[in-house]
Amino acid sequence: MKSKTLKKDKVNIITLGCSKNLVDSEVLSGQLLANDIAVVHENKKLDHNIVVVNTCGFIDKAKEESVNTILDQLELKRRGKLDKVYVTGCLSERYRADLENEMPEVDAWFGTLELPLMLKQFDADYKTELLGERLLSTPSHYAYLKISEGCNRTCSFCAIPLMRGKHVSKPIEVLVAEAEGLVKKGVKEIMLIAQELTYYGLDIYKQRELPKLLHALADIKGLEWIRLHYAYPSKFPMEILDVMRERDNICKYLDMPLQHASNNMLEAMHRNITREEMGDLIKTIREKVPGICIRTTLIAGFPGETEDDVEELKGFLKEHRFDRVGIFSYSHEENTTAYNLVDSISDEEKQARAESIMEVQQEISLEKNQEKIGRILKVLIDKKEAGRYLGRTEFDSVEVDNEVVVHATKKLQIGEFVMVKITKAYDYDLEGEVVG
Repeated sequence: MKSKTLKKDKVNIITLGCSKNLVDSEVLSGQLLANDIAVVHENKKLDHNIVVVNTCGFIDKAKEESVNTILDQLELKRRGKLDKVYVTGCLSERYRADLENEMPEVDAWFGTLELPLMLKQFDADYKTELLGERLLSTPSHYAYLKISEGCNRTCSFCAIPLMRGKHVSKPIEVLVAEAEGLVKKGVKEIMLIAQELTYYGLDIYKQRELPKLLHALADIKGLEWIRLHYAYPSKFPMEILDVMRERDNICKYLDMPLQHASNNMLEAMHRNITREEMGDLIKTIREKVPGICIRTTLIAGFPGETEDDVEELKGFLKEHRFDRVGIFSYSHEENTTAYNLVDSISDEEKQARAESIMEVQQEISLEKNQEKIGRILKVLIDKKEAGRYLGRTEFDSVEVDNEVVVHATKKLQIGEFVMVKITKAYDYDLEGEVVG
């Protein structure tokens, strides 16, 4: 065991899972810095002496990755490379008692809402005056803005309410101040995230206030793109579409997980909506916001899913031709209502169904991309790799969507907007040349 050094502590934060976890890690970083404690994200130099693993507990694969990451850090501690290993996040919230028994070498475990308690381990104070102050782990031109915590939905497959609690909205003025601070740091694109965006405001304002929040954010000078993630289709607040159409800096982009399209599955999943209602909603969204990109997420292999259900889902994709689709194999989660159902579909069959569904979407995606050849699109340059620039249009979010390979005759800046004429199209990416 490495003896405690006289050197100043340096904390490395490892973040697993979703963008909401990433924001939590950034907030922790901001608090540590404000307490004069050195902090880094995903440090490869191994010149730190303390690690915080921010875990994900969403599905089996995520849980396995989290456990393996903790074990890797404990091995470094055993070899004298680390003084302390702390664990926080969803896995810790959900399975703390079991994990404490299995990994007693972890110095302390924390839940998803125990930041002040964690700071005490560093003899640090929780500074309430740090309104939205974060050490960004993303490139400086984009950031995530978490507008609420928790979820009041009762989807039968989902364990998020067990780990994140009930829905709690942040006040509009707090979010505007946080967004203004991000813009001052050079952020040009903000992605609004929550477990469920469309529920925003019901708890504190007694009505859905996402449209009002969007107007307030769209007024911020220098904020060029605002992107909406994780909307719930049932009782969708149509006013959002009016704001999206009226405000130029709100991307024509909506991430709305539907999970399935068979009424049998939608009912079993407790989604509070039918296939027919979803179809009507999609048509209305496209009518109100012409050219909008709709992204959705699906689940394959839910208990009781039949081949007919899978074919119905494929038919729904062909009918509505989503711009972006992600898919998960069903994960049987303890303490969810679906856990009482028999998980009789093998992992191999779940994966096969997911792949067959994505084959349908792959063809749709290629056709939609080919339609963009010859068009001139506004592209945000994200990075330079292997001598070429990679960027995104307003129809693409970070990491989950398409990229544009950008050819330019002059040097481009990361975080710069350029106009690009699309010259080639692939299944999930585009290629083009800077014009003007």
